[in-house]
Order: sequence, then C-alpha cells, then structure tokens
Amino acid sequence: MHARFHTAFAALPENLSSALEPFLRHDDFPAMFTAAEVAQAKQATGLDNDALAFALLPLAAACSVTPISHFNVGAIARGTSGNLYFGANMEFAGAPMQQTVHAEQSAVTHAWLRGETRLASITVNYTPCGHCRQFMNELTSGTALDIHLPDRDVATLGDYLPHSFGPKDLDITTLLMDKVDHGFTLKNADTLAAHALDACNQSHAPYSKSHSGVALETHNGKQFAGRYAENAAFNPSLPPLQAALILLNLCGEDCLKVRRAVLVEQEGALITQNDATRATLKALGCADVTTLNC
Repeated sequence: MHARFHTAFAALPENLSSALEPFLRHDDFPAMFTAAEVAQAKQATGLDNDALAFALLPLAAACSVTPISHFNVGAIARGTSGNLYFGANMEFAGAPMQQTVHAEQSAVTHAWLRGETRLASITVNYTPCGHCRQFMNELTSGTALDIHLPDRDVATLGDYLPHSFGPKDLDITTLLMDKVDHGFTLKNADTLAAHALDACNQSHAPYSKSHSGVALETHNGKQFAGRYAENAAFNPSLPPLQAALILLNLCGEDCLKVRRAVLVEQEGALITQNDATRATLKALGCADVTTLNC
C-alpha cells in the first residue's frame, strides 16, 4: 500500500477496510474503482453509491499535495459508467498560485483522462468554490451534475451556480468530456512526444482553438499525458501540464521527480502554454522540456 494512504486507511470502518484492502495493497493503485469493484465494495459493506463515495473521501484527500496551505481536499467523481475516480488538490511551491489544481478539477480531469464521457455526481469534503463551479459548468453533464457535500442535501450544479454563463452562451456544442480527435500529426515523434500529441488531439479548446497536450516522464521511466481543458469563462481553464500532473500524482508518483517533458501545441495558435509550462516545471525541478508544433 502506498504510504500516503496508511493513516486514512487505518481510520476506516473494518468492513470497508477489508473490502478495499485487496485493491489498495498495491503501490500502483490507480486511485479509481471500476464499476465492478464498486459493486463488490457495496455488497461487502452494505453502503450505497453516495455513502461509499463519502467513505472514500479521506483516501482521496490523502492524495493532496499541499506544501503551501497544508489544507487537503478530496473529491470523488462518479461516472455514468459506474466508475469512481479520486481527485485531490495540488499546490506547487515556487510557482504562481494560478498554477494550483482544485480537488474537483482533479477528479473531473482524472475521469476524463481515463475515458469517462459523462459524470453523474461529484462528492467533495468541502464546498466547491466559484472557480470549480464554473469549471464543472463546461462538462457534458452541465448543470444537472449532482453535488454531494457532508451534512447537506444533494443539490445540482445548477443550484450552486444559478444564472450561469457557459458554453451555450457562446454557441459551443462540443463540451468537456466529449470524444474528439483533432487529427494533428508530428513527424518522427518519440514515445513521449506521441503521448503529448495524442493528448493534444483530445484537448478541449473550442474558444481559442489553441489545442495542446503535455506528456511527462518520471525518473523511473513512467509516462503520463494531460490535455488542455478550456473554459467559457477563460480563467478556470486547466493547462495541459496540470492535467498530466493530476494523473501522475494520483498514480502515486512524485511531482518533484519529473525527468523530461514534451509540450505539443498547435502551430500559429492564439495562445501558447510554453512559458507557463516551462516555469512550473522549473519550480518542480525539471529543466528538460521540449516544445513541438503540430
């Protein structure tokens, strides 16, 4: 079991810890449960979907990286597939505050990167901030997304974000988590660049049309890719580097042990991820960054 889970796992009810131990015992636990694994855990514990998501929050929060605030937030996204995806907030010492990742963004992006196309609900241990509410308004689930919070009745995103501004106001029909393939190509791409290209081709940038993807290689040779997730309100957009770091972190890897990175972005695009990507990676100790135009 990954060391970060030890404290939270020890505090779980015995029937839940017994049900989850076969999955969490592995250091490479992917911070998600498939629908079949969820059904198995529910049968073993007697918990329903909502109660199980709440019970998993301490484990999700244990994935937080918070060198600045030391305030851990966990989130559980439930896809319409029945899968459950962990999310956790992330902060990067030495980088601007704008580069941080909120737990809701983490859970949503985690689900998206693993192929989920629509969310049924998100469960969080603290109230989503306005930034996250706007970020989630970009999703295929829209304002119908159920939000579960401790000691509150379930409410929809529409309840938390009334009179919202979103993609429909800008006549955008392709939403975050829709399946897309932009068809960009690269010549002579190595494996890491190919992963970044694939991420770029699945990125969501309907406003600027500035598609991009990042792939990271850790010191142990593992590779993780992230896609740009643009937002109708612009500021809540999630850079591709952060998406890659979300997956890297939730898979149990250390953000301070990135050995090499590749950014692929559209040639001639209106905006670039280059400077912000390099600056944040420099703060994380990675100087080997290649930018390629597709």
